[in-house]
Amino acid sequence: MTIAPVRVQTAVPAEVAPASRPPKGRRGLVMTLVLAVAAIFWISPLALLVVTAVRPLADFIGSGPLSWPDQFTLANFKDAWGIGNFATTYRNSALLALMKVPLGVLISAMLGFALAKLRMKFRRTVMFTVFLGLTIPIYIAIVPVFIMMRSAGATDSLFGLIGPYLAFGIPFEVLVLQSFFRQIPDEIIEAAKVDGAGNWRVFFTMILPLSLPALVTVAILDAVATWNEFLFALILLNSDAHKTIPVGLLNFQGQFANNNTGLAAGILIAVVPILIAYTLLQRWIVGGLTAGATKG
Repeated sequence: MTIAPVRVQTAVPAEVAPASRPPKGRRGLVMTLVLAVAAIFWISPLALLVVTAVRPLADFIGSGPLSWPDQFTLANFKDAWGIGNFATTYRNSALLALMKVPLGVLISAMLGFALAKLRMKFRRTVMFTVFLGLTIPIYIAIVPVFIMMRSAGATDSLFGLIGPYLAFGIPFEVLVLQSFFRQIPDEIIEAAKVDGAGNWRVFFTMILPLSLPALVTVAILDAVATWNEFLFALILLNSDAHKTIPVGLLNFQGQFANNNTGLAAGILIAVVPILIAYTLLQRWIVGGLTAGATKG
């Protein structure tokens, strides 16, 4: 006697309808419009500056600053280059940045490494003292710094600006670098010390290469701050031969009191290197600032 196999029919579940989700098209469109309006407002001063710099003064006065120019000219840039003495101020600003930025980044990196990875006495006190510099406004220190620089005979000299620039630039650089150094595993440093490497060798052969994104970011931001610094340069520099770009823009006062097109051209000449640097190195700046914010 044979027993026929029993066929078991399994119920095929009906297709489950996907959970209803709110439509993203309208929300995305609204967000895009909001960001577009914000971008227009954000970039409008720069756009107005560019348009003003390439229009004749008569057209600017006759049609108004917010009108579209009837004609364009590049003569404003030629005149502004001579009035602003940019041949000298560009050289001074570049020389000052080349002297100050590498020195400031090196000192900040060494101090940040010591605070992040070395066992040292009074580490918290030193860290608090360094970061206290972030809370001191530059305007409060103008008079004491000028008195000290005058007593030391360091006024009207590009070298005399290095000290104040370092004092006000190092706290922020240490804050960024020590935060990045904390993410480097201690096991790497311990393994190097077992092989006989000292702190200096660990710092120069391991820490610096591993911290290249943060170092580049700090160097870029420090170079921009040095290029744009105005107050110390105004107080400590006297002769035209030593003036930097921000101080050189004061030459337009009086001579270009009513020539807004010439003044706009001078401002563009001054900020073009900064705009190029931010455009080309934006990835490094963002990556370096966010690298130490996450657990690696």
